[in-house]
Amino acid sequence: MISIIIPIYNEEENLLKLQERLDAVCSQWDESYEIILVNDGSKDNSLSIMRSLVDRDSHYQVLTLSRNYGHQAAISAGLTYVEGDTIAIMDGDLQDPPEEIDRFVKKLRSGYDVVYAVRIKRKEGFFKRISYAVFYRLLSLISDIDIPLDSGDFSVFNKKVLNALNNHLPEKIRFVRGLRAYVGFRQTGMEYIRDERHAGKSKYTFGKLLKLAFDGLFDFSVFPLRIASYLGFFIAFSAFFVGIFFIFHRIIGFKVFGHIPIENPGLATTIVGIFFLSGVILIILGIIGEYIGRIYFEVKRRPFFIVDEIYQK
Repeated sequence: MISIIIPIYNEEENLLKLQERLDAVCSQWDESYEIILVNDGSKDNSLSIMRSLVDRDSHYQVLTLSRNYGHQAAISAGLTYVEGDTIAIMDGDLQDPPEEIDRFVKKLRSGYDVVYAVRIKRKEGFFKRISYAVFYRLLSLISDIDIPLDSGDFSVFNKKVLNALNNHLPEKIRFVRGLRAYVGFRQTGMEYIRDERHAGKSKYTFGKLLKLAFDGLFDFSVFPLRIASYLGFFIAFSAFFVGIFFIFHRIIGFKVFGHIPIENPGLATTIVGIFFLSGVILIILGIIGEYIGRIYFEVKRRPFFIVDEIYQK
């Protein structure tokens, strides 16, 4: 069986077109399939439309969460309920073309455990394209594992990878594409063109994208913590050489910016130094606080989603 997981949040404009394109792909398969629509606390008419899809086609089922937990939690919820031995993840806004799933499945069956999509072109705004490009390259530079460039959650993998994701990675703050890379096995990427949204506005606001970026950077790298040490050494060495400079300045009495030592009481230097070091300290405390906050959420062991209803035939 092939299982397709699709997180849905306020996608009433796209659901019928999504069903039309999915059915065109899935009807060509000789094996059984299921399509799990994860309703992530939608506030529009999405839930009633999804229920009507289930009523018309038993291949569909709706997994409704008790509130909006976020895109990554919705995907993780779907992963715990699938029954297939081949699992696909895609978005519900049709930016991930359903037609690519068939190509990915064939590649998977040729001997791979994971086939992930690599975006070679994004039909999105310039700012968003640049932001994604910078994020993935920064993540690749500092991450403790090899997370492929320009790869999102759109992917296909087998039951072995599913079991690893569900049974061996219990963290509550989820970054699915990073977790997928972490489990290893035989992985390969396939290029595709990411379409623009079929209809409606993106539900991934800048704040949500920033949170997702932080999850990726802080969950898979301790490099930000090392910045404190790097800055400490840099400031210490800088202060040492600046101190040597001012000693010679005082002894020899040469002019700096047209002034001799006696004309420089040092007030400006002191103020600048205090403000600079205060800023560095606050940045370091913020980085440490980010990690402590994640420890705080993890040790409470709260579930990262709660299911309200499973609607199926």
